Amino acid sequence: MGRVAVIDIGTVTCRLGVASVAAGHVESCSKTSTICNLGEGVAETGALSAAACERVVSCVRGYLEAAREAGVEVACCTLTSAARDASNSEDLLGALRGLGVDPQVIPGEVEGSLTFLGVAQDFAGQRIVVADNGGGSTEVAVGTLGANGVELEAVRSLNVGCRRLTDLFLSGEEPLAADDLERARAFCRERLAGELPGGAPAVARAGRLVCVGGTVTTLVAIAAALDPYDPSFVHLHDLELSEVDELTRRLAGVSLEQRRGVVGLQPKRAGVIVAGSVCVGELMRACGVERLTVSESDLLFGLSLAADAAACGEPSPVAWAPRLFSLR
Repeated sequence: MGRVAVIDIGTVTCRLGVASVAAGHVESCSKTSTICNLGEGVAETGALSAAACERVVSCVRGYLEAAREAGVEVACCTLTSAARDASNSEDLLGALRGLGVDPQVIPGEVEGSLTFLGVAQDFAGQRIVVADNGGGSTEVAVGTLGANGVELEAVRSLNVGCRRLTDLFLSGEEPLAADDLERARAFCRERLAGELPGGAPAVARAGRLVCVGGTVTTLVAIAAALDPYDPSFVHLHDLELSEVDELTRRLAGVSLEQRRGVVGLQPKRAGVIVAGSVCVGELMRACGVERLTVSESDLLFGLSLAADAAACGEPSPVAWAPRLFSLR
């Protein structure tokens, strides 16, 4: 059994996973999540702010210390949509290198493949559609985890995410206007139309849409009034489209300050949860499904499997290999 640390720097959240891997399967993965909002303002300015970069660097510094205290010797670090989009990402990458990190900005298709790898651990042999609804983008992958590994039919990365929609349409602090919500929905519909891998029929043939990301896990937590958050309850929990629509109406109908007090919702996620819920609802409509399954086995799981393979000198389970760095 190998132990690896993986760091995922997303548009909204920075996450650490410390995983134990055996025989190509994640036996356990301890997760730590911090909302750093790296992508705040990127949709409008095209650049990362100095304050956002400082938040991420401080967070990663703490993650490195935590991984060392856990006795892990090797790690990898990836960055996703915000770093892909920003004109000054090298500023952040240089600061991370100063911590001893070897950061990799990964394409959306690689992000989608790694997420599919993580999710499919629970659906071996089943053809599924996996969607990772993030802050700046949504990755959608169709395929199967079979005896010979991951067999992906298609992967797409779409510029639809909760941070992007918030900055463009839904940044007000009071109850959100119906016109603004409709503009956000139209933005999602336009970018989802015709862009899903294989189209809506592929989702229907697969029979199951599995979603990961902070929005869907938070929607489950709000619906069930979870306090504290319980990942074992959330994992493989189903969400109905009617529930998503009702939660969108409920959350949009109150002020930002009131949203911060909603049970099951992290206060720092209150500013982007309505946009995230809109994204999820429109994704379900584009896929032609009334129900989705939420998974906690996300990008961190896929990264852990790829990192463990690299540490063991074995081929990567997807068409990408992480650059490992030492924590000693």
